[in-house]
Amino acid sequence: MHPTLLPHLPHLPHLPHLPHLISASPRRPDDRRTSFRLGGVAAVLCLCAALVAAPAAAAQPAAAPNPPVVTANQVMPHLTALERIADRTGGNRAHGTEGYRESVAYVKAALDSAGFRTTLHRFTHDGATGYNLVADWPGGDPEHILFAGAHLDSVETGPGINDNGSGSAALLATALEVSRSGLRPDRHLRFAWWGAEELGMVGSSAYLKDLSAAERKRIDLYVNVDMAGTKSIRQWLVVEDDTAANEAFESYFAARNLPTFSIGIGGSDHVSFGDAGIPVGGFATGIDDCTHAACDRVDNVDPETETTSTNALLSAVWKLAAHH
Repeated sequence: MHPTLLPHLPHLPHLPHLPHLISASPRRPDDRRTSFRLGGVAAVLCLCAALVAAPAAAAQPAAAPNPPVVTANQVMPHLTALERIADRTGGNRAHGTEGYRESVAYVKAALDSAGFRTTLHRFTHDGATGYNLVADWPGGDPEHILFAGAHLDSVETGPGINDNGSGSAALLATALEVSRSGLRPDRHLRFAWWGAEELGMVGSSAYLKDLSAAERKRIDLYVNVDMAGTKSIRQWLVVEDDTAANEAFESYFAARNLPTFSIGIGGSDHVSFGDAGIPVGGFATGIDDCTHAACDRVDNVDPETETTSTNALLSAVWKLAAHH
């Protein structure tokens, strides 16, 4: 979460072409590609294989109207993987670092195995190359896109496991459930893991700048998750902008007697989309004592809160993808 835009916390108990995209597949001799030097890549891929089911085949039956429900065992291992990446690459996963590149490779490997079409959108900031990872799920109306995202980078002072490994893990678990369920949404589904959010929503802003007006118009709604596993949470902070998105999250939490607090557009990558005139939604669980510090590790994340947040995102994606 960008430090200058942290939300005020209440004191209450056919896919469009994108410029500068580096396609992951299929391989052609003239493809422009980005390669990552990965320390411990075998361990990353093994963990991905353990967490990802076989890709959903095109002939699979349509998913049931009710969304799946995940457990902590399907979410928390992603946070462990991101922490291990940070530990072996200097203690962080910040923009322009090996830790960030390995984080992108980890998420990309899981999505590729699950049948997503992944692309890397490249940008430059402060003299360093950054990457947004974008994943499209086959099917759905390409003129009506439901877009969900979370920033994958940390600050330089810590591994960023709650901020925002937790949102990235919730988003990844949601995408993998789309694959496992063989979801056939009405809207086209797109997911993204943003770079350089901590430096001012740089990655998401660069992505939208590279879209044409027609491509931006195809995005019906963007939903963001930034910090999903804060300990001692008092309420979920729900973005109040798009009515359908707001209702999807508020109804999920209300049905479980979980408190919420409405916040405006601010604090993370949904700002970039809102500034581009795209309706936005999403939620956060708020800052904690380890935000932007070296102690923001796996044990700084509450597994129950993280799992609830992931299931809230799953529920909203299923509901919002079902019509346009």
